[in-house]
Amino acid sequence: MDNNLKKSFIAILAVSIIISSIFGASFGFWAGAMATGQLNLANLFNLSKSSPAKEKIVKVSEESAVITAVDKVSPAVVSIIITKELPNIRQYNNPFGSEFFRQFFGNDFPNFFVPETKLNDQPDQGGTVKREIGGGSGFIITADGFIVTNKHVIVDPEADYTVLMNDEKKYPAKVVAQDPIIDLAVLKISAANLPTVELGDSSSLKVGQTVVAIGNALGEFRNTVSTGVISGLARSVTAGGMAIGSEQLVNVIQTDASINPGNSGGPLLNIAGQVIGINTAMAQGAQNIGFAIPINEVKSTIESVKKNGRIIRPWLGVRYVIINKAIADANKLSVDYGAIIVRGQNQIDLAVIPGSPADKAGLVENDIILEINGQKIAEDNPLANLVAKFKPGDEITLKVMHQAKAKTVRVKLAELK
Repeated sequence: MDNNLKKSFIAILAVSIIISSIFGASFGFWAGAMATGQLNLANLFNLSKSSPAKEKIVKVSEESAVITAVDKVSPAVVSIIITKELPNIRQYNNPFGSEFFRQFFGNDFPNFFVPETKLNDQPDQGGTVKREIGGGSGFIITADGFIVTNKHVIVDPEADYTVLMNDEKKYPAKVVAQDPIIDLAVLKISAANLPTVELGDSSSLKVGQTVVAIGNALGEFRNTVSTGVISGLARSVTAGGMAIGSEQLVNVIQTDASINPGNSGGPLLNIAGQVIGINTAMAQGAQNIGFAIPINEVKSTIESVKKNGRIIRPWLGVRYVIINKAIADANKLSVDYGAIIVRGQNQIDLAVIPGSPADKAGLVENDIILEINGQKIAEDNPLANLVAKFKPGDEITLKVMHQAKAKTVRVKLAELK
């Protein structure tokens, strides 16, 4: 083999070794990268023609629905400001009442350091001054200014009520109706072309269903929105306050949507922005347990006010106590349900009102009304609520226990005056 051929062979061999080393190293790197997931062969050789997905921000439909519902209803939700003329009392200027001391000892701290003569020496400065004493919520049901709220919001007959709209406009309000059975009242303002709410159907509610509460939280934070679910249905609770005493609420909606003082009278909405309840009470000492009156319970009352300018209620004309097992056992009664007709604490509080439908039907004291049109009367289904489902002039059938014997009585209801 000549020298030129030998040199060519050596050159080709060297190049082959170098190329083989390069390809071997490269394939070794690719194989390791693929094994660890760091290399995608399809992307490397452009085998996949699809472009990488772009990052998208998508609103969850539930959140979008809540926002839409709030936007829809908020213009028709109002704050109710309660003011009253109070004596103009001179305030004693106490140096211990500064913010520094209140931070540590509270507002009662100054009383311990002010001489008793100074505390008592606060003469009337003459006349009165109007002060804000409370607040609540409501919602507009007619374009000409009828507003629904709770009865306990407008309980003070000597107070003045002002409606504050969502657009900051203020209107003096007049109380036109208070429901004697349900915690419901209707106000009227002089205005036109107002936004109104849409009433929903509370008969088809489900536990776990999303709800939205809107109201004047704490009498300070207007149109506060809170969301939650329906926690329970057909609850019976006893609600109370210093100014209103206690009241039995039956068949109410329980929700964990925050209902704070000041929310009373505001709407409870479904996800479609329809009013399905009226926020009315909260459980003290609990975490987010609130109650609302189902809207179907008050639709007839609302329609009565719209049509007649007042609440028209049917009237039976008896005083009664709902019987439970404890009352039945204590009084050795033959039944543990129903409404026993009894007189009130005062002598003039007769058991059966003279001239009433009950009187005309022959009902007497100690009779026990067991059923109305086949529906049993019980603590969670009281007599007043059953009667309220009818209209004045309707004839109803009562099952009555009279002197230990059951009988049927027909009664024609009258209008409650």
